[in-house]
Amino acid sequence: MQKIRVLFLDRDGTINKDQGEYISTREQLVLIERAGEAIALARSAGFRIVIVTNQAGIARGITTTAQVEEINLHLNELLSAMGAEYDRCYFCPSHPEHPHPEYDRFTDCRKPATGMVEQAVRDFLEEGFSVDRSESFFIGDKTVDVECGLRAGLRPILVRTGHNEEALCMEKNILPEFVADDLYEAVAGHILGSLQSGHSS
Repeated sequence: MQKIRVLFLDRDGTINKDQGEYISTREQLVLIERAGEAIALARSAGFRIVIVTNQAGIARGITTTAQVEEINLHLNELLSAMGAEYDRCYFCPSHPEHPHPEYDRFTDCRKPATGMVEQAVRDFLEEGFSVDRSESFFIGDKTVDVECGLRAGLRPILVRTGHNEEALCMEKNILPEFVADDLYEAVAGHILGSLQSGHSS
């Protein structure tokens, strides 16, 4: 079975600008500077790209599943133009404070729970690929992203874009492997460097 490296990415605040509200239209989706370039670099270094995003706006009735899927599709169109398309995209519609009969079965997917990561690992396995967690990274702008990465046995990186919860991570002792100013620095400044310095198999 072929081993693969995966770059797991949070969406809002990591790839695209966090608008302070749930994104429901294409117009609200604005890429963070050099984010597409960063993903393209990771792809060319052999990483599979997987997006894992909490979208509790669905359970809260602010957005619909169809709107979230449309935004994710639009994101992939923008990224594809830069050679940075993603391989898979997962989103979690549930929220503990907004019970919903249709979405409550997904509660184990809400970050920091690792449901979306494990689903991606299973889906790759079905295609004959084994995810090498020790060589795979999880990048996000929140403490829940770092915690999810740690719980899943991945290498977490916090970016200072979006919510930039660097102080909160330190306070809660949920420590990323690296803190980067943005996605580009995370990939170009840390991930690619760590592969070249002999951490890769």
